[in-house]
Amino acid sequence: MTRRMTVGQALIEFLGHQWTVDGDHRERTIAGAFGIFGHGNVAGLGQAIAQANALDPDLMPYHQARNEQAMVHQAVGYARMHRRRGTFACAASVGPGAANMLTGAALATSNRLPALLLPSDTFATRVSDPVLQQLEMPHDTSVQVTDAFRPLSKFFDRVDRPEQLFSIALAAMRVLTDPAETGAVTIALPEDVQAEVVDVPDEFLQDREWHIRRPLAERGPVERAADAIRAAKNPIIVAGGGVLYSGAEDELRQFVEETGIPVGTSQAGGGSLVWDHAQNLGGIGATGTTAANRIAADADVVIGIGTRYSDFTTASRTVFQNPGVTFVNVNVASFDAYKHGSQLPVIADAREAIVSLRELLAGHRVSEEFATRVADEKKTWDAAVDDAFAPSGLAEPGQPEIIGAVQSASAPRDVIVQAAGSLPGDLHKLWRVRDALGYHVEYAFSCMGYEIAGGLGVRRGADAAGESDRDVIVMVGDGSYLMLHTELVTAVAEGLKIIVIIVQNHGYASIGHLSETTGSERFGTKYRTLDEKTRNFQGDETLPIDLAANARSYGLDVIEVEPSASAVNDLSAAIATAKASDRSTVIHINSNPLIYAPDGEGWWDVPVAPVSELESTQKAYDEYLVDKARQKPLLG
Repeated sequence: MTRRMTVGQALIEFLGHQWTVDGDHRERTIAGAFGIFGHGNVAGLGQAIAQANALDPDLMPYHQARNEQAMVHQAVGYARMHRRRGTFACAASVGPGAANMLTGAALATSNRLPALLLPSDTFATRVSDPVLQQLEMPHDTSVQVTDAFRPLSKFFDRVDRPEQLFSIALAAMRVLTDPAETGAVTIALPEDVQAEVVDVPDEFLQDREWHIRRPLAERGPVERAADAIRAAKNPIIVAGGGVLYSGAEDELRQFVEETGIPVGTSQAGGGSLVWDHAQNLGGIGATGTTAANRIAADADVVIGIGTRYSDFTTASRTVFQNPGVTFVNVNVASFDAYKHGSQLPVIADAREAIVSLRELLAGHRVSEEFATRVADEKKTWDAAVDDAFAPSGLAEPGQPEIIGAVQSASAPRDVIVQAAGSLPGDLHKLWRVRDALGYHVEYAFSCMGYEIAGGLGVRRGADAAGESDRDVIVMVGDGSYLMLHTELVTAVAEGLKIIVIIVQNHGYASIGHLSETTGSERFGTKYRTLDEKTRNFQGDETLPIDLAANARSYGLDVIEVEPSASAVNDLSAAIATAKASDRSTVIHINSNPLIYAPDGEGWWDVPVAPVSELESTQKAYDEYLVDKARQKPLLG
């Protein structure tokens, strides 16, 4: 049997019947749809979603967004909170609407997190050509804005004929639910095709289950990995996001308790172990702790579990200094398992691989000498964090002190959300994670503007999972806030409660420090009035911008922490007030961006100009060469 439907109607009904199954867990793959309906999709997907809303509001719940990029950020925040088992569809109109989603597509793919993107395209028939917002490329008139999604997506296709929808939609769902392939999945939809009629088989519209693959480790590779670990004197585990997406945190905890092997976490792996676990040395790499980095420097076997080994995780290939270091890379994706030339890749689900390693290493434990060193390094770093969190009495406290206040005022199951600026590095070092899903820092793309929209996705994800007891705390610098804050309107419109803490630095704190270390003296990173004589923004006069007033204008509750000796205590009190409220609250506090977190002995490779007339750049280059000399090929 078939039904006569438009392509848009068929796609929306199809998406409403897709289910992800992970063991005993079953949930909707597409939890709902975001959409801004304009030229290109108002008569197609827009009509289809409106019709679904009228006939069956639960089929494809609709949510508004204020920016197409923010739609994708919300989908990604939700997906991470649901361990990649569910996400949202994001519909955009032709031209600028579609182009606005490109940043979100890159973010989803970089983070290996699923998001379904449905950008509209120009007429497939070209009966009206060129249409409003159509690109015209003389060398190839078929090229349109949606083609820009090709390198940013893990799956891309265009529905040029109605009959293509069936195979394209099914292929898209396969990638969305494949742990090794997932990311941005893009189906481009020409505006005329969206509204064309097609005979849809009943089978296409029935409930369909997509079972997440949890591949077992092959016997040979995992046995060789176990042999290498057993022979190691100074092993360390690098826990990445794959640990959490696999739900492997309990297996990891049991494994390290049995073996005594310490753990350093990537940004995505935060939460793999609670902060005070004896084997948790905290963040590793460029923004890591001295505990993790010092142990990693001598490690003879590095066991990566679910990590993609970014330059921040390896400190630009300087953190692992042992000349004979061997890498055991456990990853569901072969692309990541073979990183850095590993001779011991284990292509498997993180949880399943850990189960196999536990069996093979039963009774094995690191030496007492090594265990004592691990404990001593952890104790030293924990004391450094305590010192960084201690109230200073400064009217404008440093960021570490602010993080400490947020930490003390938050509950163990609350979720901290961040993405860009200096906050991710400080949080990686300092935040004491107390829950597997309590640390949400988007650092694969480190996208300025992600925080508020991503935080809303986390809020939706927690609510959908029946975990409304979690507060979602978004920390955002003024630079990132100014990039994309309009989703605060979405929070008000839907009554979604988040707590947003704006850390006012009067500029870009992170790249300001980076500029300083490369000898450019924070040029172009301060928010100042233009000096007409020098033609720059390097003066002392800050801008009269009132971000608290901006947030208040959206209809949120706003608490301003005034500069004073009690600023940190006032911040803690403000967070307590926000947590007690059932409404979204924005808290504004001024910070001194020149007060840094304790040094974790990590490095990040940012090239410095070898030739310069600036003395500051000359000095920076000399220092760069010293650090550069520590880089290794990391062939394991």
